Amino acid sequence: MQVQGLLFDAYGTLFDVHSVIEAGRALTDDPHALSQLWRAKQLEYTWLRSLMGRYEDFWAVTEAALVFASRRLGLAVSPAERVRLMDAYLRLEPFPEVRGVLERLRRLPCAILSNGAPRMLEAAVAHAGLAPHLAAVISVDAVRTYKPSPEVYALGPSRLGIPKESLGFVSANAWDVAGAKAYGFRVVWVNRAGAPPEELGLAPDLELPDLTGLPPALGC
Repeated sequence: MQVQGLLFDAYGTLFDVHSVIEAGRALTDDPHALSQLWRAKQLEYTWLRSLMGRYEDFWAVTEAALVFASRRLGLAVSPAERVRLMDAYLRLEPFPEVRGVLERLRRLPCAILSNGAPRMLEAAVAHAGLAPHLAAVISVDAVRTYKPSPEVYALGPSRLGIPKESLGFVSANAWDVAGAKAYGFRVVWVNRAGAPPEELGLAPDLELPDLTGLPPALGC
């Protein structure tokens, strides 16, 4: 796979969204269920808001998803507890291999292209110490819609100055993989969960169990 630059999805690809589980332990005996439902509704609300043309940034969407998940699970969440849970999204942990992989890819311009609001992404990147490895951190806020809209993916070539055919896009989310492939990127699916592919008629160019195999696949 030959590319001139790389775009990375953030949530689930570089940052472990389920590292918020620790923040949920004070509220419930099953913080995994809270984390799973919170994440599912978060994504669902991005798609619904895109279709309805009613954009709110990812911070607002994430908070709305948390409110729904808490009510659905019958959890009484105080305003202070909601703030604590939301703040956990600003300190998500990177997956263990992320820093080393980005270091090995230093000959290629690497950027994040994410649904995240700018301040969310800035905080997560700073917390993980990834800024020195990134040429850009690109948020959908620039076009006020969410993946898998082609408008979002077009931000990558525009910001990096590299044609889409020469850019690699890396995501752990199968629906994001399909959207990026439909747009015209060379796509790597980091299939951390060992999930089956989506039935959308679009396949990644490369599938890996985690990011470790990415540098060798690109000759780095």
